[in-house]
Amino acid sequence: MTAVSPVVKPVSQMRLAPGSKVNIQDISWEEFESILQELGEKRSLRVAYSKSTLEIMVPLPEHEKSKDLISDIVKILLKIAGKSYEPFGSTTFKRENTAGVEPDACFYIQNYQRMISRRKLEPDDPPPDLAIEIDVTSKTTLDAYVAIAVPELWIYDSKKLRIYLLRDGHYIESDNSPNFPNIPLTQIIAATVERAWQVGTVQALKEFEGTSIKGQTKVNERRKQTTASHP
Repeated sequence: MTAVSPVVKPVSQMRLAPGSKVNIQDISWEEFESILQELGEKRSLRVAYSKSTLEIMVPLPEHEKSKDLISDIVKILLKIAGKSYEPFGSTTFKRENTAGVEPDACFYIQNYQRMISRRKLEPDDPPPDLAIEIDVTSKTTLDAYVAIAVPELWIYDSKKLRIYLLRDGHYIESDNSPNFPNIPLTQIIAATVERAWQVGTVQALKEFEGTSIKGQTKVNERRKQTTASHP
């Protein structure tokens, strides 16, 4: 009787349609590292790895629009707040022998100074202060974020933004972001993303920035009045 050996294609030769997601079980850390090298950096698909499971995702075109728009909103909010930052896009973040994940977008805010000169991550670098995921609810991806200890994770899915904060080794959903206190992010981001589908991304961002600046101006005026009345 002739033995039949399974045919195994390199991951880079897999042909996946936009919106596809594939899970591969029993992948060792060494195999994960090898797959990352095989795929290279310039690619449309993204990966997550946790508990020996490799997840491969191919974003839909509308995924990219939402990702870019929410990233631009974050930059506007940071600018208005006068906060410096370093964006790290879809960099692959890893915890040795445990997990790996590639956010749709991410930002160093509290730790931005440390990351200014980084062309590639160093083993002792901190995780990003804020990571953003679009249309992702898989356990593999969330477990990877927990392992890497990203303190704040935004997930935009089904026209809704959810904010997750890392507490005692797991994520809890929150109505507020420590990076942007007193801003109703879940409402304004969802509204701006939907607005972009109606009037275009540039116009939606202009409207968002104008509204945000006016709001911040009012806050500053109230602070001045409070300070003046309490010398």
